[in-house]
Amino acid sequence: MRFPLSFVFPWAIRVTIAGLMLATAGCDKDGGKASGGGRKARAVPVKVATATEEDLPVTQEAIGNVQAFRTVAVRSQVDGLIEAIHFREGQDVKEGDLLVTIDRRPLATQVQIARADLAQAEAEAAQAKAEAERYEELARQQVVSKEQYAQLLTRAEVTRAVVEVKKGALAAAELQLSYAEIRAPIPGRVGQRFLHEGALVKANDTQAAAVINQLEPVFVTFSVAESSLPKVRAALARGEAPVRAHGADGGGAIEGRLDFVDNAVDPATGMILLKAVFANKRHRLWPGQFVRVALELGVEKKAVLVPERAVTTGQGGARIFALTANGTVDFREVKTGLRSGGRVEILEGVKAGETVVTDGQLRLVPGAKVDVVGGGGE
Repeated sequence: MRFPLSFVFPWAIRVTIAGLMLATAGCDKDGGKASGGGRKARAVPVKVATATEEDLPVTQEAIGNVQAFRTVAVRSQVDGLIEAIHFREGQDVKEGDLLVTIDRRPLATQVQIARADLAQAEAEAAQAKAEAERYEELARQQVVSKEQYAQLLTRAEVTRAVVEVKKGALAAAELQLSYAEIRAPIPGRVGQRFLHEGALVKANDTQAAAVINQLEPVFVTFSVAESSLPKVRAALARGEAPVRAHGADGGGAIEGRLDFVDNAVDPATGMILLKAVFANKRHRLWPGQFVRVALELGVEKKAVLVPERAVTTGQGGARIFALTANGTVDFREVKTGLRSGGRVEILEGVKAGETVVTDGQLRLVPGAKVDVVGGGGE
């Protein structure tokens, strides 16, 4: 009996596939090559570094803002017209340099009037004094009454007091006249000019003619965490709190010193404001500029240091994989401290001399076999 090919071939294919499956199963059973038969796990390639014990400089880094040592807005103290401007925008000035001249004619007139009033008062006072002295002898001889003599003495005292009043008025007028010349109250650099010749100014007007910023020295303000406050205060008390600022000019660090610690921690941020002073002789720091700041607070003796790459962060906090004697890794939760130069201080969890993984942690689990392929670098 013949069967169609369409009936024979499917059954042949099925028999062949079944035979292959049985052969594979037999091979796994007899040869011990199945996936569950105890195949060795491959070692994970990692890079490592050794935890070292060193004296670590305690450095607090932050972003600081440069502030002028003093800032003065140049304003007029009298009413009048600006007669002349004696500075250029961006000019360096010394204390006492003439900046602005106000029309002095109205003020000079007031001085002349005050002088005339003083002269009149002095003449009246001299006459009253002479009369009182002349009547003094007559009063002793009882030629004039005591009441008349007392009136003359009173007039002499009144005119003398009027003289003092007129002297004060003259001094005030002369002071007002001196305000016609506006001079630089501090050394520094003049900014943009806001008023020009012919402008009418008023005493203590809100509009300043210009602003002077003192650039030698300057302040740099920055903030650090409140946890650093004890070390900051201790360094400041010792007088050993140098500060380095790194500007954008690439000219290296600029040396300064800590000058001020604020009297309260900001409750919103947990930070405290500090202020350092820099001589700034070369004007490398400019008011309003942001700079990187490093505050040196002393030296941490015998600190255990590892590369920052060795420390990873998990749900429990900072952690490290350390090598064991049998070539596997041990999982450690650690407590970190200061950071400096790409390294981090380990306060708890790792001892000096132990080897830690710096690269390849993502493929590791506790107890995993590792293959060291290189050092951890810096």
